[in-house]
Amino acid sequence: MTTDPLGGPGGRPGEAVLAHSGIGATADLPIPFEAVVIGSALALTASFVVLAVAWRRPRYDGERPGTTRMAPWRAGAVARLGTVVDHPATRLVLRLLGVLFFGYMLFALVAGRDVVTNPGLGMFYVFLWVGIVPASVFFGRFYRAVNPARAIHAGLARLAGNDPAVGARELPAWLGYWPAALGLFAFVWLELVSASGTTTSSVRLWLAAYLAVMLVGGALFGDTFFERCDPFEAYSTLVAHVSIWGRDEDGTLVVRSPLANLATLRPDPGLAAVVAVLFGSTAYDSFRESIPFAKFMNNTTIDSDLILNVSLLALIGIVGVLLAGAAMATPAVGEVPRRDLPARMAPSIVPIIVGYIVAHYVTYLLEFGQQVVIYMSDPLGTGANWLGTADLQPSYFLTDNIGLLAFIQVGAVVLGHIIGAVAAHDRSLALLPKQHTVTGQLPMLVVMVAFTAGGLYLLFAS
Repeated sequence: MTTDPLGGPGGRPGEAVLAHSGIGATADLPIPFEAVVIGSALALTASFVVLAVAWRRPRYDGERPGTTRMAPWRAGAVARLGTVVDHPATRLVLRLLGVLFFGYMLFALVAGRDVVTNPGLGMFYVFLWVGIVPASVFFGRFYRAVNPARAIHAGLARLAGNDPAVGARELPAWLGYWPAALGLFAFVWLELVSASGTTTSSVRLWLAAYLAVMLVGGALFGDTFFERCDPFEAYSTLVAHVSIWGRDEDGTLVVRSPLANLATLRPDPGLAAVVAVLFGSTAYDSFRESIPFAKFMNNTTIDSDLILNVSLLALIGIVGVLLAGAAMATPAVGEVPRRDLPARMAPSIVPIIVGYIVAHYVTYLLEFGQQVVIYMSDPLGTGANWLGTADLQPSYFLTDNIGLLAFIQVGAVVLGHIIGAVAAHDRSLALLPKQHTVTGQLPMLVVMVAFTAGGLYLLFAS
């Protein structure tokens, strides 16, 4: 269910309710749509041509991606930072903060009023879901460090005298990221399709099911279950691969280029499905807010719930089919089975996902996020000011500076696609036989141009 984020005619984004219109009046962006699409497609194509000429051997093969070369004092600073970050006290504090955040969110959802201004809803949809992207880009595997399910599992395991890392059995390798993909789909369906997605009862039920599945899975399979099956942790870890922060083979904190980090993303089963759900659902969020779709919904007699469900599944399916088809439509693939290519090429779509999420949700996070902070002082809806934030006034700087907003949105989409093209090129050089390193990349280039044009169209049409 889409709730009007303006709180009525003439309102400002985030003054009243939850919705993912987040990006404001994109149809009025001061840039000609045709010029943006043509320029972006040309930039992507030109990038491919330059790469094909100047970048002829893989620099990041995923096995030895290396670290960024630094002066000795900087390397020492990273080593000292790693010692602090990995200290048991730091890990304990971060996990306690994660439990505190979830506890406060659940308290508001359980004890607070069932209204869209309940801060638990904002904490769930804005801070947890949207905020996980910048947090993971800036700090690496952010959710892994604060995961409350991990913290509870670790506490229960230690009370029972067991090692939290070891479960009753080993997680099957074939399962991969498929449970995380299913969990992510369950979230986006609740957020974007369900008519009760902005009711506290529905979010409470979703969170209860999430915690139950995570704790049972942790007991059965140990910490590995959270890495592969926790939808939020899988999402955070995926995005963290475009961060500069990484880990070497023995787990030591290192600084790498985002391209080197992307190359370390293991092509496990279900990885392409996670990418398809994330990118397809974000595209659906723009699609359902577009003017053509709104007109169609107003004029059709088809059940709206059916249309929304089919649209979400269709867009996720289209992304998945295009990615798989482009990855497998190569003249030759060497020793790599074709069925493994979608997972191997999926990391190149991650920068595109990050760019599009930044473009689509930047004002949702920065502007409505301020409103959520204000709501958090009054979790019970009694007019209280527990955190001292109730009297703050949100700033709508981006909405009031539409030119800057347009630059951020279009720039994020284009930059994400260019980085994705570089990552795809490098991965193709490592996978394809030498005689097909150029022609073998053409299907993926076509798909990336299509993603660029489609993403920008939806951005402008919503």
